[in-house]
Amino acid sequence: MADQLPQVLVLRPPPVFTLFETQFSQKFHFLRAWESPLPTAEFLATHAASVKAVLCSGSTPITADILRHLPSLQLIVTTSAGLNHINLPECRRRSISIANAGEIFSDDCADLAVGLLMDVLRKISAADRFIRAGLWPIRGDYPLGSKVIFLSQNYPYLSINVDY
Repeated sequence: MADQLPQVLVLRPPPVFTLFETQFSQKFHFLRAWESPLPTAEFLATHAASVKAVLCSGSTPITADILRHLPSLQLIVTTSAGLNHINLPECRRRSISIANAGEIFSDDCADLAVGLLMDVLRKISAADRFIRAGLWPIRGDYPLGSKVIFLSQNYPYLSINVDY
């Protein structure tokens, strides 16, 4: 049965591989290069003629050397939004199609960017490290973000004392 299914090369399993492996293994035969005792080049040479597709993630580089070992390759599917781990000029030259996650992570990335911006502006992680290092009893209160400094410098009648 597995011999009749299209073969998909997986050099290293993407993080989401275990979530869909069972479902997709009914339609595809996954060649698990990471489980093979063979060196990668030898594993690729063994399956070169039968591999039509590769499944990868952003942490798996698809280099010209890997592509050279896969003359029948027609499709690369990456679970990442980015394509910088794939040799795009070589894929273009060989007319290899590429599919990626597109904008699926855009909202999450934007949320994380805003969170990191807040962290930097309010010094949340730095304050956490300050407390965990036991510096509060030694140095006193951790200097807060820029709003307190602004208030202390521009509104002296508020009697905000900033000693750092």
